[in-house]
Amino acid sequence: MNVLQLIDSLNAGGAERVAVNYANALVSHIKTSHLCATREEGVLKDSLSKNVSYLFLNKQSTFDLKAIKTLHAFIKNNKIDLIHAHGSSFFIATLVKILTPKLKLIWHEHYGNREQTSTTAKFILKICSYFFSGILVVNAALKVRCETKLFTKKVYVLPNYPHLDPSLKFTTLLGKTGKRMVCLANLRPDKDHLNLLEAFKAVHKFHADWTLHLVGHYDEDVYYHGIKNFIESNHLENHVFFYGSCVDTFNILNQSTLGVLASKSEGLPLALLEYGLAKLPVVATNVGDCNKVISNANEGLLISAENPKVLAEALITYMNDLDLRAQVAENLNLKVLSTFSEAHAVKTLLNIYNLQKK
Repeated sequence: MNVLQLIDSLNAGGAERVAVNYANALVSHIKTSHLCATREEGVLKDSLSKNVSYLFLNKQSTFDLKAIKTLHAFIKNNKIDLIHAHGSSFFIATLVKILTPKLKLIWHEHYGNREQTSTTAKFILKICSYFFSGILVVNAALKVRCETKLFTKKVYVLPNYPHLDPSLKFTTLLGKTGKRMVCLANLRPDKDHLNLLEAFKAVHKFHADWTLHLVGHYDEDVYYHGIKNFIESNHLENHVFFYGSCVDTFNILNQSTLGVLASKSEGLPLALLEYGLAKLPVVATNVGDCNKVISNANEGLLISAENPKVLAEALITYMNDLDLRAQVAENLNLKVLSTFSEAHAVKTLLNIYNLQKK
């Protein structure tokens, strides 16, 4: 089987890392593994295995005829059997599917906030879903939503899995060793960084030597400037640091003391699994399938979303107790290794791919 992973960019986001992880992992399981970035490249390009065939479309608009023709030719020349389209790349995948009727198309839904998109976007997705052979989702709630709202009948739950490369070492975190909390999340409204900053502001009054490290892609948009303004108006410039997209996730987590996610919505956040794999204690909001990863207080602290007071209290609980941090980090690590392994995920994915032949 020849399979193409399709993703809009190679910035270091969760969906992007999933696409790269699968492209790399499938090399030894299928005939050929390919990956195409449609709109922009990014730091994850360097994480691709040399055995993965790569294409960059440089797509400039929704109906970019040059990009569509290039992708169609690539699929024909490489005898691609199946496109595994991640996130919003489903649209160009659908157009190419129409041009190549025998091509199988699977869409991978990563995001828990799809309902908040525009009516037009929902309508386009619904029409495109008529051409999907199957849909992959990261949790049961998304499965129900896709089965209810879309035309595709075959919807499969496929939990994410983490992969960290310890050989990559580029980033040096500021702040004191043993006093760093990290948030792996692209700067988007659903990640609710302002909630996290409100909590950190409260924590800072009691633990002025701790620092917060924000790792993830950002644009110079309203959301980013809102975060910057909050930091500046509360005089936190020397305590909150931005790093943008980074590919050396293990190196960053190895320098960190505490992992945090303050999201309003999630599917199954890859960052949470990466925290566990790197043996970090975690505070996260109870959204999406975070409770499938942290199922009890022995594995981490789950708190309500959009509640900076509760988030601050949870952070302080761990900041004050080194032994507790060590124990929950060990427990979460064992949970991730046993339940969210690469081998299990790839086996499940291959079974789903094979079902599309029938």
